[in-house]
Amino acid sequence: MKQQGIWHPRLSEIVASCGHGDLLVVADAGLPIPKGVEVVDLIYKRGAPSVDSVVGVILEELVVESVVMALESKLDQLKNIIEKISEFPVEKISHEDFKKISSSAKAIVRTGEVIPFANVILKAGVNF
Repeated sequence: MKQQGIWHPRLSEIVASCGHGDLLVVADAGLPIPKGVEVVDLIYKRGAPSVDSVVGVILEELVVESVVMALESKLDQLKNIIEKISEFPVEKISHEDFKKISSSAKAIVRTGEVIPFANVILKAGVNF
């Protein structure tokens, strides 16, 4: 048994296999999943787990170069997420473009988040 970090076996494997430039989407409950993109379904009830809790755990293990969010995101409702990603450059794009970019993601991690547009794309970096 792992002592800390990501305990979900498939999510742990995906994070460990991310290379420079790979995209990992942490999504709310409503983001459409593009055909051909793997989904790790963490949702177990309305609102849980939250996007910010999942992003927090992923950031403990993944080297992140930058972040992408939708322009439509309600930043006042996403303070916990914003706090966690504040050290990275954040690009804001339309939700339609966000969905298009999601189709090239390594995986989409679906949470139970019900705040509209509470989706984040983490772009993997390198630690050297």
